[in-house]
Amino acid sequence: MKLTVNGEAREIAGSPTLQQLVDTIISGGTRVAVVVNDEVVPAAARAGYALKDADRIEILTFAGGG
Repeated sequence: MKLTVNGEAREIAGSPTLQQLVDTIISGGTRVAVVVNDEVVPAAARAGYALKDADRIEILTFAGGG
């Protein structure tokens, strides 16, 4: 399956869920926002969200400052 993740083309084996993809890219415990094809996917929906070929995914981490 070919995906675009944060603007980078990636080839992913099998048919992972969105949560599986996030877990392979982001270390555990890091809070993120995820957008697929310009739609925000809530954290509660990621485990059941089946990715499709050519999906565009943006994984955004939060940064604090002060």
